[in-house]
Amino acid sequence: MISVTSAQLDVWLAALIFPLARILAMIATSPVFGNTQVPKRVKIGLSVLIAIIIAPTLPAMPQVPVGSPQGLLIIIQQIIIGVAMGFTMRLIFTAVEMAGELAGLQMGLGFASFYDPLNSSYSPIVARWLGMIAVLAFLAANGHLYMLSALVESFATLPIGNSMSGTGFYNVASWGSSVFAFGLQISLPIVAALLITNIALGILTRAAPQLNLFAVGFPITLTIGFVVMLLSMPYLSLLLDRVTLEGLGKMLSILGSGQQ
Repeated sequence: MISVTSAQLDVWLAALIFPLARILAMIATSPVFGNTQVPKRVKIGLSVLIAIIIAPTLPAMPQVPVGSPQGLLIIIQQIIIGVAMGFTMRLIFTAVEMAGELAGLQMGLGFASFYDPLNSSYSPIVARWLGMIAVLAFLAANGHLYMLSALVESFATLPIGNSMSGTGFYNVASWGSSVFAFGLQISLPIVAALLITNIALGILTRAAPQLNLFAVGFPITLTIGFVVMLLSMPYLSLLLDRVTLEGLGKMLSILGSGQQ
């Protein structure tokens, strides 16, 4: 007859629950996996599957019952770590959407918006389109696999039982400030071209006051915006690859600098 003691049961539960909390928090907040269109059962099932696969390879878990106050504190710590990792990668797509909003406003498409199920809000059509392109490029470059690999490596960088320090949280906040820089870099070709176009239209209006600027300017800015966007597409994938690699490196650097 097989007998299981309460101590053995606590060890088995800790080996599964503690890493599961970090994995589930990361998947729920990360891009692609955290999309609201992905069923919750799929997210939970994927998290449990990953936890079962990597559980034998993880370092020794703290000898703490899962239901004890200290065990609940460890679970909260893992949730915070997972959310920080997922938030770090999600900021990349936020930068792309911000670039789309800037480009759409300059092109005169700020009023054209679609419902974004990822953020549960309405976003401009250009931002929605660039977001879809970023997701496809992310999947084509196996970014989701690299993200899961970084998640597994995080258990060695920041083992269970350790928490993020103030430096780690500061690095997350500093990475958030880079969203504006990345968004401006992505939208810079379109913004610069349309700025020159608007200056030319302004000079033309001064030279010919009877010219209807609204009737002539909107088709011109719209056409030039789409042409510049089309020409900049080959370079967008290179920029997205660089930003994705920086995001993956930032995930591990946040955890490495956050040991306590």
